[in-house]
Amino acid sequence: MAKIKVSYEFPMHCLSEILYEYMATAEGLAEWFADEVTEKGDDFYFRWGDGPQEKATLIRYKPESFVRFRWEEDEGTKNFFEMSIIIDEITEDLSLNITDFCDPGDEEENKLYWENLIENLRIKLGAA
Repeated sequence: MAKIKVSYEFPMHCLSEILYEYMATAEGLAEWFADEVTEKGDDFYFRWGDGPQEKATLIRYKPESFVRFRWEEDEGTKNFFEMSIIIDEITEDLSLNITDFCDPGDEEENKLYWENLIENLRIKLGAA
């Protein structure tokens, strides 16, 4: 069954340079996204608790702007997850936009998952 694309926008109160470090480095991602993150080239290995290690490949990025990963299980598909920094041209407010793919019917669970992750990130950034 094909996954569906979902997008979320989270206002953030921090500098884009700092936020990007939390999105694009193993050290930053280990602070809020997973319990343990290691990086080997473009491959990132994530572990939650005592669970198995999961691999995602960094497939696109633009410094200070966005990162796009593809989970190993999604190779050969168009599925990915992306974190983008958006700065409003007028107000200069900063938002973190998330694009992800989930199974049909899991949209609400996926949204809650990301809301919890972003709350962890805000706490780490001191931007809660």
